[in-house]
Amino acid sequence: MRKSILLVFIVILIVSYTSIFIVTEGQRGIVLRFGKVLRNKEYKPIVFTPGLHLTIPFIESVKILNARIQTMDNQADRFVTKEKKDLIVDSYIKWRISDFSHYYLATDGGDIAQAEVLLKRKFSDRLRSEIGRLDIKDIVTDSRGKLMENVRDALNHGTTHDEIIVNNTDDAIANVIARIEHENQNTKSTAINSNSMAALGIEVIDVRIKQINLPTEVSDAIYKRMRAEREAVARRHRSQGQEEAEKLRATADYQVTLTLAEAERYGRITRGEGDAITAKLFANAFQQDSDFFIFIRSLKAYENSFKYGQDVMILHPDSHFFKYMRSSTGN
Repeated sequence: MRKSILLVFIVILIVSYTSIFIVTEGQRGIVLRFGKVLRNKEYKPIVFTPGLHLTIPFIESVKILNARIQTMDNQADRFVTKEKKDLIVDSYIKWRISDFSHYYLATDGGDIAQAEVLLKRKFSDRLRSEIGRLDIKDIVTDSRGKLMENVRDALNHGTTHDEIIVNNTDDAIANVIARIEHENQNTKSTAINSNSMAALGIEVIDVRIKQINLPTEVSDAIYKRMRAEREAVARRHRSQGQEEAEKLRATADYQVTLTLAEAERYGRITRGEGDAITAKLFANAFQQDSDFFIFIRSLKAYENSFKYGQDVMILHPDSHFFKYMRSSTGN
């Protein structure tokens, strides 16, 4: 009896353990019954919010999906602008699950890697189309914000002319959408554009361009051209500077020559005037006392002749030059 009670208790624990599941914050859960998404009376998928929930053991299984906003970094890729110029664009996408049932079917059980592959294909096509409508100036200026907004809206809502492009160029997405439509053929919900990511249960929150670069070969050519242009400008400025320097030197030389000439002319005039005054003074002194004037001039000559004491003069003692040395009267 006691063993039977213990066995029943163990069975109850096993059943309780397999029937109870917990959905934590930031997650959502969907229940699969025999591999099909469990739906309500209105044939809408049942999504379990955070909390404690029950399932039927061995019949139903639970798939926990991430309900938070996720980031997908895209590898830098080459795009062509309206001017037929190549750009290397590095970008990222913020996205989250909007319809857990569609997302589960589209990604073969909620595989996030497959979801990002599908999202990346749509994003690359849409970004390529938008960049092809703009030139480089618009992309790197204020028009970039409008470009990102257009890409996000196109991913979320789709456009009418993209249906042909998707069916012709992306069979993988078309097949996923066809499988979802077949699974939900009894659903009475509003129609969703099959060219949008909403058809896959994904909502794009934001699209951003991190960096825009030119290809290496184009960058090198542009840098070489810019360097050549800067060198040409530098040479022009240097030649202009040399020309101005030569002008300044010529002007300075002219001013120096002119100043020296003026100074020389003024000096000669001044010396001439001084000599004239001196001669006049000497003439006046000679007229007043010729003997005294001759005596003073002779003494000055003696002083200049024997100033350094090393001068040698070969003159006859009776020379007129020494007449004032022979006697005080000069006789």
